[in-house]
Amino acid sequence: MTPFGYRVLGFGAGGSVADPYTVEYLVIAGGGSGAKALGGGGAGGYRNSYSSETSGGGGSSETVLTLTPPTQYTITVGGGGAAVDSWPSTGNDGNNSVFSTITSTGGGGGGSAYVSDGDGAAGGSGGGGGSADGTAAAGGSGTANQGYAGGAASNSSGTQWQGAGGGGASAAGAAASTASVATAGGAGRASSITGSSVTRAGGGGGGGYIAGDTGTNGAGGSGGGGAGGKNGVDPTDATVNTGSGGGGNGLNNGGSVQGSESGAGGSGVVILRMLTANYSSTTTGSPTVDSSTVAGTTILTFTGSGTYTA
Repeated sequence: MTPFGYRVLGFGAGGSVADPYTVEYLVIAGGGSGAKALGGGGAGGYRNSYSSETSGGGGSSETVLTLTPPTQYTITVGGGGAAVDSWPSTGNDGNNSVFSTITSTGGGGGGSAYVSDGDGAAGGSGGGGGSADGTAAAGGSGTANQGYAGGAASNSSGTQWQGAGGGGASAAGAAASTASVATAGGAGRASSITGSSVTRAGGGGGGGYIAGDTGTNGAGGSGGGGAGGKNGVDPTDATVNTGSGGGGNGLNNGGSVQGSESGAGGSGVVILRMLTANYSSTTTGSPTVDSSTVAGTTILTFTGSGTYTA
């Protein structure tokens, strides 16, 4: 691994001296939305090269990138999966985030009862399954070194409906197999790349229902995951620019869906960290530029797409 900030000297065309430098990054994709109903959305893929911090899904810290002046590098910040408002519908997948050769995969949408087998979708982290009328549904798989799978959902009768939580960057969504008890989204992962510890990329919680009861909704995973719904409680959106998953709708007594739409997935984020001596000051897309929090270091936070010219 090339040490952060190390300059690699070489000769360019016509004898001019190229002076590349390294940059650390955190690239998080958009999270998936919850289903209508019941599964929670999966978090967006989480790839991290900062210090010795790990990536999502149990992956090790990635190798820093070497940038070559005056190359322009494109940053794409993936949007979160849009909420769904028709019954029954699976959640929408999140969108990829990209920095140079680093691509983080969008989170998987939550699985919906009565749609095919109710399985959650695969993604950076997978969506949670949605189960009804005695069915069993799998959680969507996560992407290696980016995130974990969504939880599986199962029940034994038509009066026991519950959704499982979507996967997060540091934990899988919990399985939902107890009558009326929906489960939480997987936990997100913390990074100090900006100079303080911030947790992002939590899974969305599953929605719950049981006839004659209020049921239990699943909490959103730490780092911004949206909570699932239940009788009298609407699902919630994931926090923007965390790459977290949205909550799945729950059902009311009598079987009607609680809330007009599921929880939307949170948009992703791309954060770059480099020595201030190397920072070119040439960007598009209006990233936040912080050169005061960590002495000698400039930190760029892209909450929308743009470019950086080395």
